[in-house]
Amino acid sequence: MAEQNSRQPIQRFDPHDLTLQFEQLLRTRRLNALTERTRSRHGSRSSPHASPAPSRQSSRHAPHPPPRPAHDNSSALPTYSSLRNMPKIPSPPQDPQSLRFRNQLLTLSHGPVKYENPGLLDEALAVIPLDRIYEEAEDENQLLQATAASIGPNVKPEWGYQDCVIRALLKWFKGTFFTFVNNPPCPACAAPTVALGMTPATQDEAARGAARVELYRCSDNECRAFERFPRYGDVWALLQTRRGRCGEWANCFTMLCRAVGGRVRWVWNAEDHVWTEVYSEQQKRWIHVDSCEGAWDKPRLYAEGWGKKMSYCIAFSADGATDVTRRYVRNASKHGTDRNRCPEEVLVWITDRIKDLRRENMAKEDRQRLIVEDHKEEKELRGYVVGALAAEIGRINLSGQPSSPGDEQKIPGRVSGTQAWREARGEAGNGPPPDNERPPREG
Repeated sequence: MAEQNSRQPIQRFDPHDLTLQFEQLLRTRRLNALTERTRSRHGSRSSPHASPAPSRQSSRHAPHPPPRPAHDNSSALPTYSSLRNMPKIPSPPQDPQSLRFRNQLLTLSHGPVKYENPGLLDEALAVIPLDRIYEEAEDENQLLQATAASIGPNVKPEWGYQDCVIRALLKWFKGTFFTFVNNPPCPACAAPTVALGMTPATQDEAARGAARVELYRCSDNECRAFERFPRYGDVWALLQTRRGRCGEWANCFTMLCRAVGGRVRWVWNAEDHVWTEVYSEQQKRWIHVDSCEGAWDKPRLYAEGWGKKMSYCIAFSADGATDVTRRYVRNASKHGTDRNRCPEEVLVWITDRIKDLRRENMAKEDRQRLIVEDHKEEKELRGYVVGALAAEIGRINLSGQPSSPGDEQKIPGRVSGTQAWREARGEAGNGPPPDNERPPREG
């Protein structure tokens, strides 16, 4: 008998069918969870003198099955699965932690509003070599059009002219305009410096948006000069200094993208990184752009390339705020971390509130257009989750075991900053470092 079983062929399966079965299972569990939640709410409203819940033995004759014990987590969905699949009714924050998170997001939402300042836009345009940018954009646009025409008469180019303008701007910004700073050089002898910690900002530094200032000292024992590194938040100051880490890079680059006519977002990550999103009229979606890395439309870079575990990625613009975590964390079990700053229903309420504040004075047509875009983007974000699930199932080989890591496409780690600095931050693709080895904050 054992010999016959060993000769049986390996059962084949269709990943698409498994995906459909898994989605049906999730829907069934959602329905069960909502039913039990409704029962618990009704139970909590009952009289305090009500009789206790019947025992498990007596509950067999009840019209509904008893709820699962609290310790039985065999069928419980992960925390992040509730974000992707459970229907969320916006709820205002109540507890202190949720209120703090609301205040933080409301404060961050004010940043992109400055990108609409006409005077600042003029200052930004003055530093951009527009002739060079537009010439490179035109050359790439013609190449893309010729490539599309060679494929077929009805094939559209992958990127439009405005996309090519942003791509040319990205190349110039990273290669020529802005400088990444690890430890600033000594102002007296240009020798390397050693970080000493934080120091209070001067009145001039504070006026230019420096919320904090890092202090360094020259490593040369004969010099020992001090160097201050203000972390400027004012875009005008960054147009003059032209240096910083990802916070300064993303802030300045987002402003320059707006200056050349792009619709922009400034994306905040709770794990100390920021970047840009630009809306592509050609593809009708938001495109990930990281000026530090010179990255265009590579949203999986952080989670799958750097090895960065992320909880919240919130995109802010002059039109509102959107939770775009699912664009950057496709597989939450591998690359996500706890989202515990507020309940998911509260986060929906906060982002909806920011949208209402930013859109209250817009024309009705503009508000309606943005609502349509919001719905389309939500569908796109849900598609990323389904696609990641299907890809995970597809990587299972015929023996029922996951395929080897070598079968997956390798996404590179971080390239900006020194190798030691990247490894200390856990962003070189080697996993997170110990907390006591982390370098100064970046954003």
